[in-house]
Amino acid sequence: MKKVLSIFLGILFAVSFSATSSFAKTKTLKCQTVISAKADEVVMLKDFGQTVTDLTGGSVKFEILPAGTVVGVKETLDAVDKGLIDCGFAWTHYWSGEHPAAMLFGSPVAGAGVGIDNIAFLSWFQYGGGKALYNQLWKEMKRDVHGLMLQPVGPEALGWFKEPIKSMADFRKYRFRTPPGIPGQTYKDIGVASVAMGGGDILPALQKGTIDAAEWCCPKPDSVFGFQKVLKHYYLQGLHQVVVNADLYINGKVWRGLTKHERKAMEVAADASLIKSMSYRIYENGKALKDLTENHGVILHDTPSDYFPAYMAAAKKSLETNAKNNAFFAKVWQSQKDFADIAVPFWSGAQMSNAKLGMAHADTLKKK
Repeated sequence: MKKVLSIFLGILFAVSFSATSSFAKTKTLKCQTVISAKADEVVMLKDFGQTVTDLTGGSVKFEILPAGTVVGVKETLDAVDKGLIDCGFAWTHYWSGEHPAAMLFGSPVAGAGVGIDNIAFLSWFQYGGGKALYNQLWKEMKRDVHGLMLQPVGPEALGWFKEPIKSMADFRKYRFRTPPGIPGQTYKDIGVASVAMGGGDILPALQKGTIDAAEWCCPKPDSVFGFQKVLKHYYLQGLHQVVVNADLYINGKVWRGLTKHERKAMEVAADASLIKSMSYRIYENGKALKDLTENHGVILHDTPSDYFPAYMAAAKKSLETNAKNNAFFAKVWQSQKDFADIAVPFWSGAQMSNAKLGMAHADTLKKK
């Protein structure tokens, strides 16, 4: 009996020790975003986090914190670097004020000036040398950070207006919310009164009259912010953010402290997030656009034709200027141009068929 009891206690101790050991190894990473907890991007971020947790058998978990919980939005990357938070979630072009090349990863203006769309960008990033340059960016910025690209989107809508705009002359009448950095500066270069501000500040600014028109992203995120309450004229085609990527930044010490399996799980989950978020966006934006036009009085317009050459010319000039002034910017941009010379003629040609096919179906819906 004593022998049986001894064996039983030994097994109980082993199970208890194993459970305690497993619990002790669980890492909960505190991750602050630059947006509210209600945003679609946070929905997708939580999905990524759950995938990591599943792949690691629960050894890595995430606690997602909304903007401003620990530090301000502009201090997010610094906070990750210094270890004040384990990770941060933002768009890499937010940091283009510190290094202009950050824009080429987060939001390469006008498709990097060479026709790279959101899908072609992923091809460059994964197979055209982009990922190695992305990893080098943090060294250039002197940040102890490991980045994971998670959420591509694009092209973003031109934006929302009080009245229809039929030309650039009409566009220039408005004080227009734009993203920070080179995409927003390019609007200033073509004579638009560009005002950079965070997403949560846009609707109050419209309501107060601080700005007259605005862009944020796409139908679903835009409708969540409620722009349709103030503005009714919507333009889908824009060049300022043909490609946009939201990323996760992990403190370098935290990243190195993960096991090889945990790091691989994060990389696999990040790759999965790229396609899942793109797929999610197409359907969600489609539903939102249908709701906006059918239930909220939003009128959809085509962007004035003179916008495209004006913005493209200014974007290329800005890209060339930054390439002359910064060696790493020039290196990244050259990589994108080399990729585009090979990939874009095929991809853009193939996509023309898809676009015409899609518009043909869209036209049938207008006739109903």
